[in-house]
This record gives sequence, structure tokens and C-alpha cells, in this order.
Amino acid sequence: MRPWPRSLMARAGLVLLIGLAVVQGGGLYLHMIDRGDLVRLGQAREVAARVMAVYRAVVVNTPESGRAALLRAIALPPGTQATLLEAPPAEMLPAPLTLVRLIQADLTLSPVPYHLRPHDVVVLGSLYDRLVEVGLALPDHGWLAVTVRVPAPEFWHSSLDLSLFLGLTALVAALFLVVARRLIAPIITLTHAAEALGRDVDAPPLPEAGPRETAAAAAAFNRMAGRIRRFVQDRTFLLTAIGHDLRTPITRLKLRAEFLEDEEMRRKILADLDEMEAMLSATLTFGRDAAASEQAATLDLVALIRTVLDEAADAAPDIAERLTYAGPERLLLAARPLALKRALGNLIANAVKYGDGAAVRLRPPEGGIAAGGMAAGGMAVIEIEDRGPGVADTDIERIFQPFQRLEASRNRETGGSGLGLPIARNILRAHGGDVTLANRPTGGLRATVSLPV
Repeated sequence: MRPWPRSLMARAGLVLLIGLAVVQGGGLYLHMIDRGDLVRLGQAREVAARVMAVYRAVVVNTPESGRAALLRAIALPPGTQATLLEAPPAEMLPAPLTLVRLIQADLTLSPVPYHLRPHDVVVLGSLYDRLVEVGLALPDHGWLAVTVRVPAPEFWHSSLDLSLFLGLTALVAALFLVVARRLIAPIITLTHAAEALGRDVDAPPLPEAGPRETAAAAAAFNRMAGRIRRFVQDRTFLLTAIGHDLRTPITRLKLRAEFLEDEEMRRKILADLDEMEAMLSATLTFGRDAAASEQAATLDLVALIRTVLDEAADAAPDIAERLTYAGPERLLLAARPLALKRALGNLIANAVKYGDGAAVRLRPPEGGIAAGGMAAGGMAVIEIEDRGPGVADTDIERIFQPFQRLEASRNRETGGSGLGLPIARNILRAHGGDVTLANRPTGGLRATVSLPV
């Protein structure tokens, strides 16, 4: 498990939620402190009121001889006890000065005649310990000790307070997530536009709307796409002009070679000219990227693979039994038919030329195939295996570069311009897929093609 998410949306949401939790936690802590102070202030006044109520009942309304009986008979509030002492109480630690002043101030404000008020007050215990004992010096002699057990403070006045707090927290979190989603949306749109531009250089531009920063990024992306589009067009025009100019002298050379009297020399010259013309055609095809101009259509991938295998068998009847297919009977996808056929044809042709056969295996997407041959989505995988000598691991990626041929690892008698694999990879990547090569453990080479369905 990753402690930090990889998605920008998840990261933004996580950071915002953590920040919200910290802010809300800090606010809750301050609320608890403020409410705790108010609760303890009220508890101090409650203690003073209980103490003076007992003192008034004992001193003002009762003679000295009946005080003990009164304390035994009086109904004191819950958690309150009162006793008569000869000396001030000292069983607990002195109370904090703040509590002492609060209780003394409340005692001063009580409706007791001045001459009957206690001339000395001792406060012991603490509100934090939830037990306070107040000793009051009686006017004649002795002390009245009143012990009050303080209930635990309630930081939430009611369950509605907590529900409201949690509801506001959830609301702010939802607003944060909505804002984060709206902030991330332009990045997702830019990603999709970049993917579309990689597949089709004539993809529609991004709308230059929204906030200033988003519009500026979209405008910069559109300018970049325009420059790439002009570069591709210039390269296409250049290659087309070169092809047009070179085909004419090659044709003239072929005509002049026909008049040579030396048969062997004429055959060699014509072979060289044919090779030049084939290389020129392959180069123009690679440079123009004809797949980009073809319209996509729904096709049966299985039927296309079988067609390519049949054409390869017609061209090499002696190895027809080594051209096999394994996989589903039908799989529909949207692609450029001629371009995809050319890509698969190049890969199968390489397997036939250099590997003495081609075993094609199609694996449908993980979601499976419906009854009509349509898939729910995912990647279809085509594996093309041969029984040739394979390729050195260090050269596997190099042969995807234009005009690369590996004489040391492949039979050179078949020739070739070194553009078959680059053309196949360009076409497949334009479809949103790719092709990779790997040596088989039992010998030979495996080309793995992935195509979105």
C-alpha cells in the first residue's frame, strides 16, 4: 500500500481534508477551552450558592444550640455535605487562588446581614478534582464545613451541538472536494487532448474558455499543436516532392537499361533500380504516415488477422501449415483498416521471412467479448511468434529505429529496407496501442501487439 496517493485529485483532496481536520480540531480545542472556563465559572458560583444557602440556614434562622440537629435534618442538594467543626478544615489541599476569589466574591454578594457574615473563609480542593470544601467561620465560635461534589463539565451542551459541528465539517469537506475536482478538471482535459494529438495530428483544438490560467494553458497547447501540425505538413510536402522528383529519373534509368546489350549488366542495373524504387516507396510511406489520413471504421480483428495469414500463405505456400491462428472467432473494434492491415502484415511478414512461420494468438480484453463480438473495453493483445534465431536483447529496441537491419542475428538474403517495424509501431501507436519484441525461452521471437477495444 502506498502512503501517498498517485492521483493529483486524491492528493489535493487528502491535503484539503487534512487541513480541514486540523483547522476543525483547533477550533474544537478552542471551543472546549472557552466552554470549560464558562462551565467552571458557573460551577464556582453554584458551589458558592450552595455554601451560602447552608450557612444562611444554620446561622441566620437557627440558634446555636439547634445547629447540629438542623444539619442532621436538613435536606441538602445531591453531592453536598455539611458539618460543624471546632477548627477550620484542613484535610485537602488549598484551592487555586482563582477559585478562592470567585467563591469569596459570590459569598460577598449573598443576602446575609453584615454582622452575621463569616469573618474568615477557607477554600480547599479544586474544580478539576471535582471536589471542593469550603470552611466558614461562624459569628460566635466554631466552623461550618460544606463539601460540594462538582459534576464533570459538559463541553457539548446537547447532542445537537455535536451534530451541527459534524454536519458543517462534512459540508466544508464536500465543498473542498468539489473545488478540487474543478481545479483538476482542466489537467484531465489537457491530458486527453495530448493523447488525441498523439494519435491524430489534426485533432480538434482545446476550447480556450474558463479561468484565466486555464484559458492561457489551452491557448499555449493549441499553439503547440499548430506548430506540430505545420511541421508534419512541411515534412509530408518535402517527402512528396522528393518522391516525385526521384521517380522520374529512376524510370528513365530503367528505360535506358533496357537498351544495354550486356544481359548480366542489364539485370543487375534493373535489380538495383527496383530496390531503389522499393526503398523510396517505403520511405515515403513512413514519412507521410498514411494511417493518419484514413478514416477509422468498425472492423473484425479476427477476420483481418486471418486475411493477412492467408495472403502470407499464398506468397509462401511451402510454409502455409506453419501459419496458424488461435483465439476467439470474432472481435470488433474501431480502427483504420488499411493501416492496421499493413502493420500486422509487416509483423507477420518478418516472422515468415526470418522465423520460418508465424503463430498468431489473440487474447481478448479482460472484460470478455459479448455475443455480437463487441468488447466492453480494455486492451486486446496479439502475440506473433516465430521459430527464428531471435534478436540480441541489446538490439530489440534498436530495430524499431528507421533503416536498422541486424545482419548478425537475422538472415540477410531476404533483403528489406529496415522500415517494416518502425512503420508498424507508428501505426499501432497512432491507434493508441503499441508493439514490443521479446525472445522466447524456447527460441524465436515474440511480437506482442496491444490495441484498445
